Order: sequence, then C-alpha cells, then structure tokens
Amino acid sequence: MDHTAAAVAAEARGDEQSPLALSASGLAVSSAGDWLALLKPRVVGLVVFTGLVGLLVAPGHLHPVLAFTAVLCIAVAAGAAGAINMWYDRDIDALMRRTARRPIPAGRIAPAEALGFGVALATASVLLMWLATNTLAAAILALSIAFYVFVYTMWLKRRTPQNIVIGGAAGAFPPLIGWAAVTGSIDLLPVLMFLTVFFWTPPHFWALSLWAHGDYKRAGVPMLPVVAGARSTRRHVFAYTIVLVAVSLLPWALHLAGAIYGLAAAALGAGFIVGAVLVLRDRQDARGVSQTNDAPARKLFRFSLLYLAVLFAALAVDRLAG
Repeated sequence: MDHTAAAVAAEARGDEQSPLALSASGLAVSSAGDWLALLKPRVVGLVVFTGLVGLLVAPGHLHPVLAFTAVLCIAVAAGAAGAINMWYDRDIDALMRRTARRPIPAGRIAPAEALGFGVALATASVLLMWLATNTLAAAILALSIAFYVFVYTMWLKRRTPQNIVIGGAAGAFPPLIGWAAVTGSIDLLPVLMFLTVFFWTPPHFWALSLWAHGDYKRAGVPMLPVVAGARSTRRHVFAYTIVLVAVSLLPWALHLAGAIYGLAAAALGAGFIVGAVLVLRDRQDARGVSQTNDAPARKLFRFSLLYLAVLFAALAVDRLAG
C-alpha cells in the first residue's frame, strides 16, 4: 500500500490523524516518534531484559562499558528486526485495527526508508557486538535477526498456524547472546533460559490472538484461532503452559539456581497455570474472540509479560546473591 492509498483508507475509517488530513498530497511528515515506533520499543524492552540477565548470570567479568555496549547491541538488533518486519508486513498491518496506525501503513514513513533503516541498524549492531565482545556473541546476534526476518516474518507467519511455535526461537536468543558476550561460549543454563522463552512464546501470543482473532482473520494471517478455532487454541495454551512451567523449574532442579529462583519459578508457574485453566474453561470467545477487556485470554496475556520479567529477575537476584 503506497502513501496515498494509506491516506485514503485512513480517511475512510474516519481517522482524524489520517495522512490525508495532514497533507493534501497524501504524504505525512514523519516524527522522531514514528522512527522509534518502527523499532517496536515495547517488544524490545523485554528482549533486552532477558539478554541483560543472561549477561549478569554468566560466570566471568565484562567491563561495564563493554557490557553496556553488548546490551545496546541486543536492543538495536531487536529494533532493527522489528523495523524490517514492519516493512514486510505493511500490507497486513494496514488491514488490522491494532496495527493500522503504524508509521508505514499510515503513510508517515516510506517502505524503502524503513527497510534501509532496519538493515543499517542490524548491520551496525552485529559489527559493534563483534568489536566489543567476541565472534560467538556477534554470530548469535546475527542469527537471531535472520531467524526473525527470514524464518518467522517471511516464511512462517503467513503459511502455518505453528508460526509462533517455531518463530518463537527468534525472541529466545538474547539470553544466549548475553552469556556468550561474557564467556565466549554456551553452557546449560543459558540453553535452559532459551528454552524458557521459547516455550513461553506460544501461550503468550496465542492468548493475544484469542482476543485479536478478528484482526488476524481480516488480514489472512493463519494464527491458531483462525485456522483451528478458539477451543483448540485454549487447549494449546494450557498444554504449552504445563511444558513452560516444567522447563522453568529445571535450573533449580539441576542445581544451576538456588532457592530464590526455585520459589519464584514455582509461584509464577502456579499463577500461569491458573490463568491457563481459566482460559481453557472460558466460553465467551465461542466465536473465536474474547468479548471483554477483562477476558481470561487478555488477563493471561498481561500476566505472561509480568511472568517472564519477574522470573528472569529472580534468576539474576539468585545468582548474584549466591
């Protein structure tokens, strides 16, 4: 969709901030906030935090300046992947209420400019990580970008309802990157951190897709509720939650983390299971989408964000205290 088409579509929706209202030619003026929005800052925050925890719990020492640089590279790389994702998905973003106001479908940033921005940031982040830390950390960082862009965005997202399951690996790399930045190697604990994020991703995004079902259906994205229905999705959410909780307890069970982490993982896991059970028993999304903002699916989606942040914080506190 070009600028003018986006402008007309926005005006047709009655959007007071439509590009057409801002410019007779249909070209809107982008702001610094629009370029920041391309980086998906809400997503980047959690990604950066898991990478930081991987760095903090790794044995060894990294100079604070280099540690900050490594975390910055993870943040920039995640943002770059988000920008490229927005460039590629601009057509379906324009069809979904949740994403129609993004800078590209709204006509505030040209697709080519967004792509160039993303590619430049991705390249710079990998090169800087290599110069500041080591080859392994830079290689995993490059792999995470490539996986998100080529495997998830371009290959899986529009082809299979298992897009989130396989594509979830892209967001699970940061703990490995943080650990590798310090040690130059990979061990069992960062692999378990990777698996925790990997198995957290499906119930997290399927909870979102239950109450955003209409958006995905309108855009033709084969998310699980669209293809298999809400009932099957609720079952998948519950099943993956059980696996997630089991995996999250492994660092404690294998004596890689202590009681602080073990208690936090058990309590948070119990809360996640309760939320998944409520989603499993919910019937107000019988048509495939939850009808109220306080629906169990939406509550579980919000709790899942808190879950991952607190779980990784507990691991960092446990390791530093130990």
